[in-house]
Amino acid sequence: MWSGGRLQSQDFGKHLHGVEDLLQIHALVEADIAVQAERIKAVGTAAQRFTTPGEGYKPCDPQLVQERVDMLELCYRELVELAGKRRAKLEESRRLWKFFWDMGEEEAWIREQEQILSSDDFGKDLTSVLRLISKHNAFRDEMSGRYGPLQHTTAQGHCLVREGHFGAHEVAEHIREIEEQWQHLEALAGERERRLHEASSLYQFQADADDMEAWLMDALRLVSSPEVGHDEYSTQSLVKKHKDVEEEIQNHRPAIAVLHEQAQSLPPAFAHAPEVAERLPAVEQRYQELAALAERRKQDLQDALNLYKMFSEADACGLWIGEKEQWLHAMEIPEKLEDLEVVQQRFETLEPEMNNLALRITAINQIAGQLLSTDHRNKESIQATQEQLNTRWERFRTLADQKKAALTSALNIQNYYLECNETKSWMREKTKVIESTQELGNDLAGVMALQRKLTGMERDLEAIQGKVLDLQGEAATLAAEHPGQATPILDKLADIKAVWTELRETMRRREESLGEASKLQGFLRDLDDFQAWLSRTQTAVASEDVPATLAEAEQLLSQHESIRNEIEHYKDDYQSMRAMGQEVTQGQTDAQYMFLQQRLEALDTGWKELGQMWENRHHLLSQAYSFQLFLRDTKQVEGVLSNQEYVLSHTDMPSTLQGAEASIKKHEDFMTTMEANGEKIKGLVDAGRKLIVGDSVHADKVQEKVDSIDGRHKRNRDAANELLRRLRDNRELQHFLQDCQELTLWINEKMLTAQDMSYDEARNLHTKWQKHQAFTAELASNKDWLDKIEKEGQQLMAEKPELEPVVKEKLDSLHQLWDELESTTKTKAQCLFDANRAELFTQSCSALEAWLAGLQAQLQSDDYGKDLTSVNILLKKQQMLENQMDVREKEVEAIQSQALALSQEDANTAEVEGKFRAVEEKFLDLRGPLKERCHKLLASKEEHQFNRDLEDEILWVRERMPMAISTDHGKDLPTVQLLIKKNQTLQKEIQGHEPRVEELLGRRAGLVRCGPVERMEELREAWRELGHQAELRHQRLERAHAAQQFYFDVAEAEAWMGEQELHMMSQEKAKDELIAQAMVKKHLVMEQALDDYAQTIHQLSNQSRDMVASEHPESERLTLRQGQVDKLYASLKDLAEERRGKLQEHQRLCQLKRDVDDLEQWISEREVVAASHELGQDYEHVTMLRDKFREFSRDTSNIGQERVDAVNLLADELISSGHSENATIAEWKDGLNDAWADLLELIDTRSQMLAASYELHRFYHDARQTLAQVQHKQKQLPDEVGRDLNTAEAMQRMHTAYEHDIQALSAQVKQVQEDAMRLQKAYAGEKADDIQRHEQAVSEAWTELLSSSHGRRQLLLDTVDKFRFFKMVRDLMLWMDGVHLQIDAQEKPRDVSSADLVIKNHQGIKAEVEARTDSFNSCIAMGTALLDKGHYASDKISEKLSQLQERRKEIGDRWQEKMDWLQIVMEVLMFGRDASMAEAWLSSQEPIVRSAELGGNVDEVENLIKRHEGFQKLAAAWEERFLALEKLTTLEEKERLRHEEEERRKRRPPTPPEPEPEVTVQPVLLPDSQQGPGLSIADGTSTLQSHLSELPTVNGIYPDSESPQMSKMAEVTSGARTDALAEEKEQSPAPSPKARTKLLALTPEPAHSATLPLQSPDPTAQEHMEGPLCRKQEMEAQGKKAANRSWQNVYCVLRKGSLGFYKDAKNASHGVPYHGEVPISLQGAQCNVALDYKKRKHVFKLGLSDGKEYLFQAKDEAEMSTWMRLINASVACTLTPQQDTEDPPSLTGKGMTRAVSMPPVSPNSATEISVALRSKDGKEKDREKRFSFFKKKQ
Repeated sequence: MWSGGRLQSQDFGKHLHGVEDLLQIHALVEADIAVQAERIKAVGTAAQRFTTPGEGYKPCDPQLVQERVDMLELCYRELVELAGKRRAKLEESRRLWKFFWDMGEEEAWIREQEQILSSDDFGKDLTSVLRLISKHNAFRDEMSGRYGPLQHTTAQGHCLVREGHFGAHEVAEHIREIEEQWQHLEALAGERERRLHEASSLYQFQADADDMEAWLMDALRLVSSPEVGHDEYSTQSLVKKHKDVEEEIQNHRPAIAVLHEQAQSLPPAFAHAPEVAERLPAVEQRYQELAALAERRKQDLQDALNLYKMFSEADACGLWIGEKEQWLHAMEIPEKLEDLEVVQQRFETLEPEMNNLALRITAINQIAGQLLSTDHRNKESIQATQEQLNTRWERFRTLADQKKAALTSALNIQNYYLECNETKSWMREKTKVIESTQELGNDLAGVMALQRKLTGMERDLEAIQGKVLDLQGEAATLAAEHPGQATPILDKLADIKAVWTELRETMRRREESLGEASKLQGFLRDLDDFQAWLSRTQTAVASEDVPATLAEAEQLLSQHESIRNEIEHYKDDYQSMRAMGQEVTQGQTDAQYMFLQQRLEALDTGWKELGQMWENRHHLLSQAYSFQLFLRDTKQVEGVLSNQEYVLSHTDMPSTLQGAEASIKKHEDFMTTMEANGEKIKGLVDAGRKLIVGDSVHADKVQEKVDSIDGRHKRNRDAANELLRRLRDNRELQHFLQDCQELTLWINEKMLTAQDMSYDEARNLHTKWQKHQAFTAELASNKDWLDKIEKEGQQLMAEKPELEPVVKEKLDSLHQLWDELESTTKTKAQCLFDANRAELFTQSCSALEAWLAGLQAQLQSDDYGKDLTSVNILLKKQQMLENQMDVREKEVEAIQSQALALSQEDANTAEVEGKFRAVEEKFLDLRGPLKERCHKLLASKEEHQFNRDLEDEILWVRERMPMAISTDHGKDLPTVQLLIKKNQTLQKEIQGHEPRVEELLGRRAGLVRCGPVERMEELREAWRELGHQAELRHQRLERAHAAQQFYFDVAEAEAWMGEQELHMMSQEKAKDELIAQAMVKKHLVMEQALDDYAQTIHQLSNQSRDMVASEHPESERLTLRQGQVDKLYASLKDLAEERRGKLQEHQRLCQLKRDVDDLEQWISEREVVAASHELGQDYEHVTMLRDKFREFSRDTSNIGQERVDAVNLLADELISSGHSENATIAEWKDGLNDAWADLLELIDTRSQMLAASYELHRFYHDARQTLAQVQHKQKQLPDEVGRDLNTAEAMQRMHTAYEHDIQALSAQVKQVQEDAMRLQKAYAGEKADDIQRHEQAVSEAWTELLSSSHGRRQLLLDTVDKFRFFKMVRDLMLWMDGVHLQIDAQEKPRDVSSADLVIKNHQGIKAEVEARTDSFNSCIAMGTALLDKGHYASDKISEKLSQLQERRKEIGDRWQEKMDWLQIVMEVLMFGRDASMAEAWLSSQEPIVRSAELGGNVDEVENLIKRHEGFQKLAAAWEERFLALEKLTTLEEKERLRHEEEERRKRRPPTPPEPEPEVTVQPVLLPDSQQGPGLSIADGTSTLQSHLSELPTVNGIYPDSESPQMSKMAEVTSGARTDALAEEKEQSPAPSPKARTKLLALTPEPAHSATLPLQSPDPTAQEHMEGPLCRKQEMEAQGKKAANRSWQNVYCVLRKGSLGFYKDAKNASHGVPYHGEVPISLQGAQCNVALDYKKRKHVFKLGLSDGKEYLFQAKDEAEMSTWMRLINASVACTLTPQQDTEDPPSLTGKGMTRAVSMPPVSPNSATEISVALRSKDGKEKDREKRFSFFKKKQ
């Protein structure tokens, strides 16, 4: 075709790329061929039109078209075949060239690496060596990576060679070369790696040695330091550092050892080099030096530390001793017991501290002793410190012992008094109890009740007597120790003795009145009780219950033993009662006593009978128990016997011999089982017989059972033996019957032959006769068979008569058949003979003669055999001839008989006789030759037999030789063992055959003709070679056996390890901890077995090594198998460790489960206690319950929390360790924690309930005690008052002390009231009413006590005030006389300094006057107060008060006149001086203000800003001075005020004058200079006094007229001036700024603000405020904490008495509250600083009237103050109208004291003034006072 030439081209490429190109071209050709396939198919399809006959136009012959199409398809197929062949050749070419390409690359890489490996560069140091080793390791990895591809390429090459590729020779050559190069490369790599590692070891040694030497030098510097510290702390630091150094030294010891090991491991060339051999001794020497220095420094540091510790401890001990000495010196021994107990408690706490201090001092002395023993350099200081400390300690101990002795003595006395009182109360109580027994009746019950009480009383009296004796001894001791208090001590003892005597007398009288009746009745009662018990016990013991089962027997026996214990318990009671009965009935003859005697005798009889009955019952129950045990065993044995009987009774006789044999074997096994059970039955029978001997109750039943079991056992045994005998007889019978059956069949078969009568033809008559003769001979030979069966049958009938019918029947049948067969045979013989006697005779003779002729010819033959076989054949023929001779002899006898018969019937007798004689002679003549031929044949056989044996032996040796030289050693252990046995058999055969060979060789000498000698020698040589080869094969088989035994052991080891691996891979999990522990233990046993199996693996390894060492042929396989075993054992060990981990993990899980379950059970038990609702009946009961529950709660919390924590810790450990059951563990943990939380919640609830109950009962208890104390104090109030000041003050002091005493009660009363208020909120119903009643009783008593105390106090105060007022008036009058003289004696001033001096002197007088102001005010206030309250000495007080006020007014006026004049002079002089100073300051500061300098950098600008700020501050300070210059002078001010007042009067309409309140005392008049124009001093003072008189007391504080502040308030004008200013403000226009400044300048300074009148602030300007705050709700209601107490950011809005909360300002503007909360009402609220909250700053508290409480946090203190002020103001605005109307219009409801404490506030300055806070006691605390009287600069 068109591409055939290209496909047949022989160009397959010269290199790989050429082949690739040819393949690509061939792919294109194949594509073209594939394209042509479609065209050919289309041509074929088109040709079908022309080849189909009978259709359409046929341009040519269809056959031609078909041939062309077939030709085309054949060419296409050839083309495709050529393409496939060429592709295959190209692929082979590509494989070849690809192989050459790959091999070329490998060769190039190997040559390159050989050059690298041949380098001598092994590094200069450790770093370079490590780098080279790293490179070499990388090369090794690369080499390993290339080895696989190389092997693959080599394998491809071998494949090409095997396939017979055209380049196979070159491929093989390349493979050989590359393998040699690879081996050379590996050798080079190994050598370079060795040398690199040697260099690395050397450099590593040098680097380690250098590091060690450097470290040694550093450590030497450290340990050589002389620094030991300057105090304890520094020394401890040095000690710690030195410990680190020592640890480091110890840790470096192994490093030195490692250096030695490194040096030893170096190659000899390196190891003996100087840089190695000389460095180690130097390192060792330095290390030893370092260790010695370290030890020395350690001792120095320890001594220094001990010294500093001693000094610090001594100082601490001395400080403690000093403190305690001071306390002991200041301590006084109190007299009250309570105080003594407090002091004693302090001493008890002191004793442990003293013990601890003693230990510390002992330690100090030890340290000092150690330091002194070492000859320390600070020896003197140590001795001084030690002696000083010991001296102080001894002195302190002596003092403490003295104080303790004094305290103990005082305590003993007080305890003695207390015990005396308690004992006296105890005895009086017992006396009352004795006296109360008079009410009991005289009947038995009353007498017995009285007896019980008196019996208990006697025990109490014994205790009381012992107590009295103890008190007597204690009183004597105390009286001796305290002679001063001996009298009261002995008096107390005398009282005790008197009460004791009275108690004993009362007891004696009552006992005498009781008499002997109680004793007798008590005895009779005990007797009745004992007899009742005795009767019950006898009834129980006399029970006739017989146990029906073993369990009932055990139960009854146990109950009977408990009755015995009870009897032993009552034995002492019986003996005491018996003795008491004898005592009662002794010497009595009364009938009742006789009856009692009879009862006692009956009691004795019953007691003895009870013991006997118990023994009898015990014996009976023991027998019953033994009987029940016997019955149990009997049932078991009877079951066994029943089974045996069933088997024996259901065994049938088999009807075949095989069945008989199987039945005998089965029965023998059954009898073996019977023998095993026989021992058990024998034991039971023996036990039953013993029971019969000792048990008379069940003896019959036991005997019956024993006889039954024994009889049944014997019967079964006999039946088994009989059955065995029968089975054996049956076997013999079946054997006999089988023989009979066989004989019967044979007879029947022969009967058919005997009954054949087909003998009518004469021609075969002789043949038939001969056959019949042979048949007759066969019958005769088988007659023995019948005789044998006959004998066996007769023997069987003799031995087994029972079988006689069957045997006899069979024998008769056989005899009958045999007789019939014999008769039939005889009849047939007679018939044959009678058929043709003459002919038969003639034929018989002719046949016999012919046989004799043939025999003679055979005897004449010279053939005696050529070999043993032919000889044997001839001998067999000879034997047959002899046998035939015997048969023919019988024929001769038959012919003789026939001849006799013919001679009797026929006349031709001579002829017949002649024939017979001729035949007989021939027969007899042949006997000699026959015997001679037999001897010759035997001789020939012997010769041929020797040769045959010789050849046989040679052949035998040759046959055994392949076995001896065989190389088949077996492929497994059984085969090898079999081969060994065969070889042993061969050896044994050789040994056994050796005598035969020897006998054969020895038999050669006795033969006439010997065999060839070569064959004999060949036999000997072959025999020796066979023995040698057998021995060699034995050795080879032994080695093979060892190998196969190893393989077998390895297989067993692998099988065992495989089985263990299955166990190790088991996924079974335990269900509880016990099973888990068992599994762990089992696994540990398996692991131990696995560890023990290592010995087996080791033995296998030794075996393999020994065999490999002995050059075993299978050494490689042995090594491989041993490696597999080792690997399997290692993997099994890993599996065992993994499974152990899993099992231990699961065990921990089970342990966790058990702990969780136990803990949950414990929690559930605790929950039962925690859920109890018992709350106590009274205070003591609930206290006891609370204490117990606290202990329960504490124990539960401690123990439970510890256990829960332990379980949680275990669970967390399991979870953190990645346990597979993490989810389950977490679920258990959560459940346990929930249960624990529930328990804690229950405990908390129970605690709260008990606390509430405790509070209630404590309230009742406290209320009763408080009421009693209040009533007691009410009775202690006296009625006397004093006669003068001293006595009145003394009485007042006494009353003050009394009030202090009741003040202590006030806390109790208040506590009771508070508790009642709190409890009333918590309780309702009857409890609330009861609480209210208790509280009301206490409150009423307390109110009454306070009222009485207040009345008494008021009376005493009035008396003291009267005398004190008179004394104060007298003193003040004398003082005012001296002041008047001082005012008149002053000179006139001339300049500012002199004016200032004069004013100061004059102000000194004023200061002195003002200093006396308090005295005047107090005196006036005292007088006024006394007058106001209607003092009983009002007249005298009014007179003295008038005189004092007039005299004071005179002094004030005189001083003011002089002061006005001095001030006018001073103002003029000071104005001039201040104006000049202000002008000078303005001139100095003007350059700073006008300066244009703005700074060139940041620092300059900051400095200028600081300077400007300083200037602004200074200007602010000077602004006050400028304002002061603008003030009006005093004269100008007076003139202005006068004009203003005149203008106002002109504009004011005339109004009638208002009535003024009556004043009983004229107030103090102020100077005229302080009064405004037109306003009289009397009017202003009168108005002020009227306001003061109208002010009520607020919170116990009197009007401010009595306070010191009102002395200043009285010096200024009050409301009139304020009204005038207000009117002026309303009527006149707004003043100019300058005027405003002047008005502001007139405002008093803050320090004098209290002297101004109060202006009420605008409420609307202050009660609205909003802003963000942090809020926290503390209380939700009264006594209930809020659920959510977290801090929240809220936007607060204060508006019109309410406070709203919003999220932010936007929500506040839209009215959206925070979480829908309604704004809270501030009515009745309280707002103050949260002083008790320390977690945050700037926090204030808001408490509402409904119990809610909030905390608010502001950003700073100013904001907090503002909020508090506005909230308080809003609260004040929410007061009720009634409260508003009660307050005066000019003052707030807080009283004038609070009002005057605040500066005047205007609406414009509300935001510029901070609020002055007020503490709880009403005093002012100004947190911040910032007043700005200047306008802010915009």
